[in-house]
Amino acid sequence: MKYSGWPDKGELVVGKVDEIADFGVFVDLEEYENKRGLTHISEVASGWIKNVRDHVREGQTVVAKVLDVDTDSQQIDLSIKDVNEHQRKEKIQEWKNEQKADKWMNIAFGEDVADEQYSSVANALLAEYESLYDGFEQAAIHGTEALEDVDLADDEIEAIVDTARQNVSVPYVTVSGYVDLRCPAGNGVDDIKEALKAAEGEDISDEIELSVTYVGSPEYRIKVRAPDYKTAETALEDAAARAADSIEAAGGTSEFHRERNEDDE
Repeated sequence: MKYSGWPDKGELVVGKVDEIADFGVFVDLEEYENKRGLTHISEVASGWIKNVRDHVREGQTVVAKVLDVDTDSQQIDLSIKDVNEHQRKEKIQEWKNEQKADKWMNIAFGEDVADEQYSSVANALLAEYESLYDGFEQAAIHGTEALEDVDLADDEIEAIVDTARQNVSVPYVTVSGYVDLRCPAGNGVDDIKEALKAAEGEDISDEIELSVTYVGSPEYRIKVRAPDYKTAETALEDAAARAADSIEAAGGTSEFHRERNEDDE
């Protein structure tokens, strides 16, 4: 997907070096339709430059900062030297992600998708998310729920979710905690089993993987895998709370801690 408008002043853009002259470098912008910028020799690199070709080459992909945009004269002034290495890597990754999202759009709606439908779907996603990639990633994690507030038809939402779940590699995190369960009652073993069952839960979201394993009496490990730390931590705390409620109702006790208790070995 390429934008039809103009970049904003201060924006970081990805471009390909198209022509090198003594006074600077012409760069074709990869994210904008038919847009070309100029990096003056003073903005190619810091310090005195004897030969521009010592710093860039034709066909090279670069990240530049937009210094000025003059739509009347169709001119975009760029700076390559004002972009640090961290910004460059981050922008390149963002650009690659959008290229992936563009491919996913074609998978979801077909290679011959009409420009009008592509633009309509893309604009709807961008109204809710920072990028098309973010929209697909959230659809992969949360399914149709992620697109509830997006102005799309049901079949379009279904196409995006199906494509996202087949193509998007979702980042996951894993957190663990431990519960010490004790119950002095005669049927304490059964009560502890019920507490562990409660910890595992019955209505856990599809995006969460939760398991409870025996470590060593009275300690049990709760392991949670989820798309982000906030979700994982909440699920872990909720599981520990369910186990506590169950065992305490049976007259037992529960203690939750994040590190394994070596004293119980």
